[in-house]
Amino acid sequence: MNIKPLADRILVKPIEEQEVKKGGIIIPDTAKEKPMEGEVTEVGTGRITEDGKKISLEVKKGDRVLYGKYSGTEVSIDGEEFLIMRESDIFAIINK
Repeated sequence: MNIKPLADRILVKPIEEQEVKKGGIIIPDTAKEKPMEGEVTEVGTGRITEDGKKISLEVKKGDRVLYGKYSGTEVSIDGEEFLIMRESDIFAIINK
């Protein structure tokens, strides 16, 4: 994959929640919640202010992040699902 997001955009690979079956009930994919956690796979160069200064991004490649349920734009690259979103759509970096 050779994709480089522009400006303050980032490429995130959503992390699916582990399927937990309680009492033998299987929840179909259509009824599952959208993931809100993912791994940053690529980052842009940073935001440019009106006076021409570049503000670098706080997130970096490999960070695990928490984002809004309906944030970003879904894209399919080489058969894999990703989200392209602005850094401002990220709520937190998860440290484990």
